[in-house]
Amino acid sequence: MKDAESPSPLYLKLLAETAQIEWSELQRFFARGVLLKVARDIDLVSVAEAVASDNTKQVTEWLSAGLVERTTPETATDLAARNPELWAVVVSPWVCVQERG
Repeated sequence: MKDAESPSPLYLKLLAETAQIEWSELQRFFARGVLLKVARDIDLVSVAEAVASDNTKQVTEWLSAGLVERTTPETATDLAARNPELWAVVVSPWVCVQERG
């Protein structure tokens, strides 16, 4: 989302559905292979919006840059050990998750 633009209705809907969550609640999504880890330096809701609206070009750029990735077993182990502050939003079948704090 560009700063000069107003948020889209989809962005606002996803923002309202974004919530803090415990790793234990995300493990089943990781097990199904549908958990996308979003880097701290990009907007979680913008990623969810791009995924939901099938913006393949933008999502591919983030994937190539390592800013969005399927959660790896190593990352899952790390998150389980640390239990950091996590925020998530569902864009079925995907769940986008971001570590904060």
